[in-house]
Amino acid sequence: MKHILRILVNNDPGVMSHVSGLFTRRSYNIDSIAVGVTENPDVSSMVIVVKGDDSVVEQVKRQLLKLPDVIEVEDLAYHDCISRELVLVVVKCAEEKRTDLISTCDGFKARIADMTHGTLTVEFSGNTRQVNAFIEMIKSYGIEEIARTGQIALRYRSL
Repeated sequence: MKHILRILVNNDPGVMSHVSGLFTRRSYNIDSIAVGVTENPDVSSMVIVVKGDDSVVEQVKRQLLKLPDVIEVEDLAYHDCISRELVLVVVKCAEEKRTDLISTCDGFKARIADMTHGTLTVEFSGNTRQVNAFIEMIKSYGIEEIARTGQIALRYRSL
């Protein structure tokens, strides 16, 4: 099962290394990791996506809370959060297929970030399922390069 862990940490040097090291020591593979400063410049948010059973993730959460720079750990269920990922894709694009590719991008509300004679660089953000679907749709044009961010996520807020 996939788990999205949102970890609030002190914004200090070496914290990311300590947190990711905990996963390494337990031979736990990280699917994605994204770190950024929150609205408080002294606090950073780390979003780590891992696959594993609930009991192992609970153990990891307890171990994370023992680290001195960790403030809070949340295991965000898919239905309880908003998650996004950004992808940049360089796509081969012959002149005769450019209109079709742009139309496909428009359908996904993707943005053309750059255009050359033979390629389009496309920017798209969505949840992981949407990003994977977008990549699958444009594969037939010929993908030259892909760069993906890790997921970021926030818990839904009640009204």
